[in-house]
Amino acid sequence: MFRGDKMLHLDTISTEQVNPNSRNIDAKSTLEILKIINSEDHNIPGAIREELENIKILVDAVVDSFKKKGRLFYVGAGTSGRLGMLDAAECPPTFGTDREMVQGIIAGGNEALTQTVEWIEDSKSDGEKALLDKGITSKDILIAISASGHAPFVMGAMERAKKSGALVGLIICTTTTKDFPNTDIIVAVDAGPEILTGSTRMKAGTAQKMILNMITTTAMIKLGKVYNNLMVDLMPVNNKLIHRSKKIISIATGCSSVTAEKVFADSGNKPKVAITMILLNISKEKAEVLLNQNEGRISLAVQRYKG
Repeated sequence: MFRGDKMLHLDTISTEQVNPNSRNIDAKSTLEILKIINSEDHNIPGAIREELENIKILVDAVVDSFKKKGRLFYVGAGTSGRLGMLDAAECPPTFGTDREMVQGIIAGGNEALTQTVEWIEDSKSDGEKALLDKGITSKDILIAISASGHAPFVMGAMERAKKSGALVGLIICTTTTKDFPNTDIIVAVDAGPEILTGSTRMKAGTAQKMILNMITTTAMIKLGKVYNNLMVDLMPVNNKLIHRSKKIISIATGCSSVTAEKVFADSGNKPKVAITMILLNISKEKAEVLLNQNEGRISLAVQRYKG
């Protein structure tokens, strides 16, 4: 791994250390190997818990950006980049977001999702260009994802984002150092040495995936895309999601499946609108206006409508 023309020393990074708990794993039985992996994975939630305050700061920044009509960009290389792309891709069907709202950027582009192009992460200029191509502005937020925090592609993207006035967050899986330029918020989770030395697709990747889930899920809850604990802004684009939408309407309102199906159709297949229509016994048009006036939040719309 290189940073500019200098070799990056990995001997101080926790993810690159030899894990004493998995020594001689190649001589273990299948069940013994699985137990070692499972035992090591149990350490990840505790490590994340230590960084909840910093994750909270990052989530609040994301929500603030969204309220200003800004965008969230994830940037990473290799496994980190793929995880960012995955989280971004899951937001539209899960929360009904515009595809521009959360975007993933991976070193090597879409080709890197299915093919090995890991050497591309060594280009800092490519990282800068990727952000320039996105037209990043001060309203946006960039979250860089990197096990070590030193991938040149990622650092180039962070530098460009900072120059554009965007807030820059960084998720890393080591606490050895937090001395990273061009960052506003650092979430440093020490997942410890990998089961297979240096294989950051494992524990580090799991930690990153959990944190990304927390960021987007919490942000979408704060934006009113959840009612109670129900996913009310989902996009019913297939039979499974259509069935799920009707079930959510029934659970949220206590109505029958027949009523849920009828109002779902009357709402234009929009679960959030259908729920508001039933709870307040109002038309689709009035429900849409009411939601728009109340940040898209059903609970707030209902509370204000009832005075």
